[in-house]
Amino acid sequence: MLKITFLGAGSTIFAKNILGDSLLTPALSEAQIALYDIDQKRLEESRRMIETLNRTVNGGKARVSAHLGVPQRREALKDASFVINAIQVGGYEPSTVVDFEIPKKYGLRQTIADTLGVGGVFRGLRTVEVMLGVARDMEAVCPEAWLLNYTNPMAIVTGGMLRGSAVRSVGLCHSVQSCVPDLLKSLGMAEDPEATRWKIAGINHMAWLLEIESGGRDLYPEIRRRAAAKNEAARKPGAEKHGDMVRFEIMRHFGYYVTESSEHNAEYTPYWIKSRYPQFIEEFNIPLDEYPRRCVRQIANWEKRRDEIVHNAELRHEKTKEYGAYIMEAAVTGVPYRIHGNVLNKGLIPNLPAEAVVEVPCLVDRNGVQGCYAGRLPTQCAALNMTNVNVQLLAVEAALARKRDLVYQAAYLDPHAAAELSLEDIRAMCDDLFEAHRDFLPEYS
Repeated sequence: MLKITFLGAGSTIFAKNILGDSLLTPALSEAQIALYDIDQKRLEESRRMIETLNRTVNGGKARVSAHLGVPQRREALKDASFVINAIQVGGYEPSTVVDFEIPKKYGLRQTIADTLGVGGVFRGLRTVEVMLGVARDMEAVCPEAWLLNYTNPMAIVTGGMLRGSAVRSVGLCHSVQSCVPDLLKSLGMAEDPEATRWKIAGINHMAWLLEIESGGRDLYPEIRRRAAAKNEAARKPGAEKHGDMVRFEIMRHFGYYVTESSEHNAEYTPYWIKSRYPQFIEEFNIPLDEYPRRCVRQIANWEKRRDEIVHNAELRHEKTKEYGAYIMEAAVTGVPYRIHGNVLNKGLIPNLPAEAVVEVPCLVDRNGVQGCYAGRLPTQCAALNMTNVNVQLLAVEAALARKRDLVYQAAYLDPHAAAELSLEDIRAMCDDLFEAHRDFLPEYS
């Protein structure tokens, strides 16, 4: 029997999206669905919600079970065909708060801190530690399963699984799906996103829109012109800001649009959050400490929405654009489907390291997820990617070897930290983070 295991099922809204999509997919509708979490209350809420959806949209054809805590993890994973990963190790409190407050003591400000930077590194270390335990369980009880990883830091977690286990894994993100429609809309361009042809490749959160055309017409010259004009107007004193100022500025200087948001890319490069130029924060509309604020809003919103999701006997679902159900459907039926996924490079982008996790087009069928050759990136794009890849590779090596020096070195090479702090300050900051996260990390030698 087809079995789908969802790790981090207490993420009720996300579980609704992925599993609701699955219940609406005929090839998946009779699956056994195993929900796993370490929070009993949130697990029960998600179980009730999925049971309701199974009845209202699927006629009760699926079987749903709930599994609490590490002692029940193997049972949740046993005989799984697919494992969805959406865990957040340490949660908002204490871990997310710590990832922001300790760097702030050293004068290092962040926006999101879930993918790169010292916050991303330590989030990666504590997540990979848990996921390696999951990998051992999967190797024992569902060795043929595919792990669909949605957890950030995407490259570090996916790289840790691919390099530290035999588990078949792919990392999945939303930024590529939304890139072209959001860009065209923000610039007031009338082209139908569905009718455009585009090519994207790079690394997670820093993949590049390499080509975009419609009806044989290259759209890039007009995109660059409109983006430069929009930013020039927004940078004037008192002018209304917009949310894409950093990305438009990156495109102006480096030639290509990057897939992930300005709030992310502001902390992936050394040019924006600078003590020497404090005016950049306002000028480029950079939302410092955004992720903690977002966590607080999400927690408050869930308190308001809980009843309408969990206790709604008539709850319905409309299929989303998340890749998860489409991947599982293609693997089960053999009908090919194209995604953008995060996989080990192995020559797919020749001017990035083979052991890097890259975000490229992938073919999905009964053979699983297969990365496609993307070709060389423009030199400047590959160079910017490498400033992030350096940190990711060292963080993966550190997590697998449990070596403290490798953690220091990952942080030393972070573009934002290196632009603001001395080597000694970065080392001391890492020591403080090790101490604060000691309940979530093993001993690093």
